[in-house]
Amino acid sequence: MKVKGVRLYGVKDIRLEEFELPEIEEDEILLKVICNGIAMSTLKEITLAQRHLRVPKNIREKPILIGHEFSGTIAKVGNKWKDQYKEGEHYVIIPEIPGQIESPGYSYPYFGGAATYCIIPGDVIEKGCLMHYDGEAYYEAAMAQALYSIVGSFYSNYHSKSGSHEHITGIKEGGNTIILGGCGPMGMMAIRYVLQMKKKPKRLVVTDNNMERMNRARKLISPQEASRHGVDLYYINADMVPDPAPVLLAVTNEKGYDDVFVYAPPKNVAELGNRIMAMDGCMNIYASTADKKYRAGMNVYGSHYLKTKLIGTSGGLRSDMEEAIDIILNHRINVADNITHIGGMDALVDTTLYLKKMPGEKKIIYNQIRMPLTAIEDFRKLGEKNPVFTELADACDRYGGFWNKEAETILLENFKKE
Repeated sequence: MKVKGVRLYGVKDIRLEEFELPEIEEDEILLKVICNGIAMSTLKEITLAQRHLRVPKNIREKPILIGHEFSGTIAKVGNKWKDQYKEGEHYVIIPEIPGQIESPGYSYPYFGGAATYCIIPGDVIEKGCLMHYDGEAYYEAAMAQALYSIVGSFYSNYHSKSGSHEHITGIKEGGNTIILGGCGPMGMMAIRYVLQMKKKPKRLVVTDNNMERMNRARKLISPQEASRHGVDLYYINADMVPDPAPVLLAVTNEKGYDDVFVYAPPKNVAELGNRIMAMDGCMNIYASTADKKYRAGMNVYGSHYLKTKLIGTSGGLRSDMEEAIDIILNHRINVADNITHIGGMDALVDTTLYLKKMPGEKKIIYNQIRMPLTAIEDFRKLGEKNPVFTELADACDRYGGFWNKEAETILLENFKKE
């Protein structure tokens, strides 16, 4: 069948094109992709291209589909899976495939979210990476793939058990946690995740050097709201002082941070995090650069005498996705908080290429329609010429200005189909 998709050929060489999708084998499943979130990690991928760990070397001859935060419906089921999956049901993909480095949106010619349809291979299904989704909103299922990696990162941190060689999994309950560079889309979800956790820190500090972004974060998740969840929340612009370390340590009464999460790639951010760890502290590198030679200084003394630990996470486990889905379906986190722009398939290439230069936060693409990338806050004005945008604006206003299932339905019913 003929499909449209965005494929990677080389460094920042991504092309929206029509190509032939082969018939599925009996152990494969054809997926209709309806919603695709644009991730900063995809920009990193296309910047590195063949030099990326997950991307094949021969993409000039055999390009791969990009996009790993996607959702939709099952279009066709191979005979092997007829008893487990049904056509028309909603799905969620787990991007981190157990036992391999290859993943959707990075490694496969026909398995990625930046397409109208794609094929999930049989061995990936066997590894449990195609999950049933009982929700109705496609954007929520796509955003679950972002949330699950956050869930995974918080479980990956660990601490020592006194008098034992055993480790305690997760962040330190009642301790000090900091998210460096945490006012972007992923950081905001991480804050929300912390507030609904059972095993919460006493203090949560969030830094960012963008005051506009920080003010938006403070408005959406106020210290007062955090206090109602039993967490003392602080927002600090680390660039406001020559050396932010003493300021950040003062918040903890000089004890330091038990759990440090690095959500911004510059090496000075990681170096700052390394300086402010407490005894038995754990620092998680959640964001990195596209540079394979990326290095940062580390306090070896602290690792030796203070038992500090440095780890890194990317993706997560099936159990993390199960938790993320449960959080979304039970409305413990509204993943629409950070969605600021909506677009169609024709906006996918430019949105990915120029993501860092674009205003706003999370961008969501609907692959089955044509629509320029549009800010939600502009819907009302655009409605002066197109009444559909007035409907979209009204729907968003009914949900506090946020994207929602009602608006999604209006969008899919009224815009030109691919």
